[in-house]
Amino acid sequence: MDDNNKKEEEEEEEGEGSGCTEPGSDWADLTRECLTNILSRLTLEQRWLGPMLVCKSWLQACTDSSLHSSFDVEPHFDTNTDSPRLWTPDFERKIDSMLRSVVVWSDHSLTAIRTRHCSDLALSFAAERCPNLEVLSIKSCQNVTDASMAKIAFRCTKLREVDISYCYEISHESLVLIGRNCPNLKVLKRNLMNWLDPSQHFGVVPNEYLSACPQDGDSEAAAIGKYMPYLEHLEIQFSKLSARGLTLICEGCVNLKYLDLSGCTNFTGRDIANASSNLKDLEIKKPNFYIPRSVFHADRYGHWRLYDERFQTDVFRI
Repeated sequence: MDDNNKKEEEEEEEGEGSGCTEPGSDWADLTRECLTNILSRLTLEQRWLGPMLVCKSWLQACTDSSLHSSFDVEPHFDTNTDSPRLWTPDFERKIDSMLRSVVVWSDHSLTAIRTRHCSDLALSFAAERCPNLEVLSIKSCQNVTDASMAKIAFRCTKLREVDISYCYEISHESLVLIGRNCPNLKVLKRNLMNWLDPSQHFGVVPNEYLSACPQDGDSEAAAIGKYMPYLEHLEIQFSKLSARGLTLICEGCVNLKYLDLSGCTNFTGRDIANASSNLKDLEIKKPNFYIPRSVFHADRYGHWRLYDERFQTDVFRI
């Protein structure tokens, strides 16, 4: 056997040993550090759909803890129209499986979780293994409850940003625990779905979940005002808090710089001015929106006639 043939066989053996499917490929000769550096330039979704399926060595590189300081699948939801499929148990199991895998691979280094449609099981697992978590965004999680949020509050005390929008099984009790145990919290997003015009959710979000929309807006406001004094950014779209609840927030959160009240209907413009008079640098997104005629004339929403009279703004065209 000549030298050239011998060299080719050696290259083939090296390729097979690395688990790569292309014998003699230059990619198979990359060091772990070099390959990890390349993979770090891809998004989580790109790694899951590509490199992880190439070969064993690439799969191992994709699970390197340095690549998993963040679990962010939010871009996937931003670019895909919401559909009933996302609210199914099967989809929830897939999200849970991904989250649990990343938590294990991160080796306690995970600092940010941005996802939707996960459950208590995955979130509790993350709470136990992510003591350095700083950002938690779990919008539209119909099976996340106070049980897993309590574990998050006690174990992930470095949280500085929390988004629990559209999570209807989470109550004001979770807000109390997070406020008590997470002194670095600066951002809270607790938005609800548009219950003024629920037709936009019909056929997508389960009806029983829509009807479970939290009613205790003032209880949540009291928890925020009392236990989150360092809050700077607060979103409570379509919350059912009253003028009293708004006052509790403004009196307790003296560092507040941004407040989103879109869709909040139980107080007037004067109530907002009075409640926030001590917060000179506060930017407020007021509840100015168009109320559909079909909603206005419905018996169950008859009180919106009063709402329009109390809020005199240019955007109302009923």
